[in-house]
Amino acid sequence: MQLSKSPFGTFENQPVELWTLANDHGVTVKLMTYGGTVTSIRVPDGSGNIDDIVCGFDTLDGYFSEEYKTNSPYFGCLVGRYAARIKDGRFELDGKTYQLATNDGPNHLHGGVRGFDKRLWDVIDTTESTDEVSVTLQLISPDGEESYPGRLDTKVQYLLNNDNELRIHYLAETDQATPVSLTNHTYFNLNGFRDTVLDHVVQLDSPRYMVPDDTNVPVGDEADVAGTAADFNQPKRIGDAFDELPMGFEHFYVFPSHDGSLRTIASVNEPSTGRRLEVQSTEPGTLFYTGRYTSDALRRESGAAFGQFRAFCLETSKLPNGPNLPSAPKSVLQPGETYDETTVYKFGWSSNA
Repeated sequence: MQLSKSPFGTFENQPVELWTLANDHGVTVKLMTYGGTVTSIRVPDGSGNIDDIVCGFDTLDGYFSEEYKTNSPYFGCLVGRYAARIKDGRFELDGKTYQLATNDGPNHLHGGVRGFDKRLWDVIDTTESTDEVSVTLQLISPDGEESYPGRLDTKVQYLLNNDNELRIHYLAETDQATPVSLTNHTYFNLNGFRDTVLDHVVQLDSPRYMVPDDTNVPVGDEADVAGTAADFNQPKRIGDAFDELPMGFEHFYVFPSHDGSLRTIASVNEPSTGRRLEVQSTEPGTLFYTGRYTSDALRRESGAAFGQFRAFCLETSKLPNGPNLPSAPKSVLQPGETYDETTVYKFGWSSNA
């Protein structure tokens, strides 16, 4: 196992660090302190070839290009204070109405204009042993930032181990009641961006997804997946759903039996390379997104092309619009409570490709 850091430019006259976590099996994860962003994950395939399997850039400048800022895909970043959309940017808490920025049409998205993805995080701890390495980041969000109530102290640990797991552990505490939903917005392509993700085979353990309204925000209705293109309870090729859903997926799947324990919620296999990804989480749901809005002009400096349907996200989190949904579990963090959630991305590969 190896852990190292290197300079990665400056943001607002402050140095940005790039941390590299590597295990003994050829898995390498790079993340930067700007946005707590995963910039690269390199993984072997069944023939021993190592490819980058996530969207990102090799320079800080890539995240500030006009094309990237205009498209705003949130590649690899930590999202907060509240992931996904909040209807009309408005919620009521303890008898008071809060108005947030509406930065996605009429709605609030991913924490607002200057969410956690656009902040510089501090490294407060690292660990290194024979079986795992980790980096822990911290961000203090003051009371009133992006119009959210309360001072929020957030810590996120990225840990890579020799079981080929990237474990992301989220902790947060507040001094006032405040909505909190944290996620990582990494986009994956297990064929290393040689093609789209339509040939990836997905299994996702959920019977229902949240139905969005005409502004693309859920308001409480859910739909059963049984017998529809959105049913991934048995392994299915992503592209098989595109006859019925030509723009792919931006579906938030819920886990009705959620009890807060760490459980496998999805697995993805890529036949041509033998690579596979298993996702475990303690969260009550996940957004499955296949990149319908990703600009075709975006590419890594090495030439790997991103773009529409060339990567997918499995963003585990609290429910979208949770502060406005009475049935949404743990969408508001109270003083004295700890937001304590874990998501694991476990990589594998087989020579049977």
